[in-house]
Amino acid sequence: YHIAGTKGVFYSREPYSNADAVHVTRFLGLASVGNKDKQKFIHAISPTPASTMSAAEISMKPPTTTSSPYSLAQPTSHAKDAAKRSSDDVSDSQYWRYDVSQKRQRHGTVEGVCFKFVSSGSCQRGEKCHFQHDTDAREQYRRGVCFDFINKGRCERGPDCNFKHSLQDEGESHSRKRQGSENAATNRSKECWFCLSSPNVESHLIISVGETYYCALAKGPLVQDHVLIIPIEHSPNTLTLPQECELELGKFHNSLKKHYKKQGKEVVLFEWVSKRTSHANLQAIPVPSSRAAALQSIFTLAAEKLGFKFVAKKFDNNSDGRNYLRTQYDRNFSLFYVELPDGTILLHLIEENERFPAQFGREVLAGLLNMADRADWRNCTYSIEEETKMVGAFKSRFQEFDPNE
Repeated sequence: YHIAGTKGVFYSREPYSNADAVHVTRFLGLASVGNKDKQKFIHAISPTPASTMSAAEISMKPPTTTSSPYSLAQPTSHAKDAAKRSSDDVSDSQYWRYDVSQKRQRHGTVEGVCFKFVSSGSCQRGEKCHFQHDTDAREQYRRGVCFDFINKGRCERGPDCNFKHSLQDEGESHSRKRQGSENAATNRSKECWFCLSSPNVESHLIISVGETYYCALAKGPLVQDHVLIIPIEHSPNTLTLPQECELELGKFHNSLKKHYKKQGKEVVLFEWVSKRTSHANLQAIPVPSSRAAALQSIFTLAAEKLGFKFVAKKFDNNSDGRNYLRTQYDRNFSLFYVELPDGTILLHLIEENERFPAQFGREVLAGLLNMADRADWRNCTYSIEEETKMVGAFKSRFQEFDPNE
C-alpha cells in the first residue's frame, strides 16, 4: 500500500504493478480529518501476512491492474539489474541445510532467509540484503511449506496455518484451504457495515480508532452514550482474535469505565457470539450507578423467562474474565455473555435449536431503565446531522480518557 494525505482529498486508484517487485501496489489518498465535504479521512486495510501466502497469491494481479505511474523509460537498465540480482541471489544456496542455528553460525550476521527471494525469486537488495537468498528454501516454499517453518524451524500459528510443516519431496502438491479467499474477503468487506474499508460504513459515527479495535456510537442508541467496540479486522466475534488484541480492548473498556464514572454511571458490556454473525460488535451501555446492583438479578430473571440459566463467575479484573470467556468459546455453538461492572461474567451457551432473541441484552437493559419503547434500535434512529452532533459531544467528553489521544 502507498498511502498519502498531503493533498487533503480522498482518492483510490486501480492497483499498479512494480518494476522491482512481483506484487501490485494500491494507492490511497486520504482527505483531511473533519473536512467539510465529508470525504473519507480514515481507511482500514486488512492485509494478509505475506508469510501465509503462496508465491502465486503474492504475484497475483487483479484485472484492473495498470502499469506503474512511476515507471521510468529505462527498460534496458531495469532488465540488466534484474539479471544481476538473479545471479547474485543464488550465491549462498549451497549452505542451506534447514538448520537455523548452523546457518547463522556459517553466515555470521545473516539472519534467516530472505522472504522476498523465497516468495518471488528475486530481491532488489542483492548482495546488500541481510538475509540469505537460498534456492532450496524457495523450492520448499513453492511446494507449500510454511515460511516460518523453513526460516525458524517452527510455526506459532499451529493448526490455523494453511501451509505444511514438513519438508516436501519433489512432486508433492500443496493443497490450499483458502481457494477464493481473496474474492470472498473483498466481497464481505464491501458489504459489511462495520469494516472501515467498506463503502457502507457510517464513518461519522466513529469516535476513536486504535490498532485492532475502534469505538463508534451505536446506530439507534439505547441511551445517549451507548457505544460499540468493534474489531478492525473482519472477525465474527471478539473471542477468537489474537490474544494481543485483548490489551487494546481492555484499554477501551477501562477508558469507558472512567468516562461513565465521571457521569455517575457504570458500564455494562455484552456480545452475542452467533455462528451467523459477520462482523463482531461488543455493546457498551452505561447505567446509573444506583441501578448497577440490580443488573445481575434482572438478567437472571430475564433468562429464566426464556427457559435457561446463566453460568455466573466473578473475577478480580477484566483480563481474567476475558480469558475465561475465550476458553469457553466453541465455534460449533453460539453464546451470549455479559460483563457486569463488579467483574461478574454471565455466560449462556446457546443450544443448536434454541431460539435466542438477537436483541436480548438491549431488551433487558431497556427494561431496567424503564425504556421499553427503545428496546428495538430501529425505533431510535436519528438523522446523520443529529448523529454527527451526538458523536461530537461524546468525543469532547471522552477526550481526556480516550486511549488513542
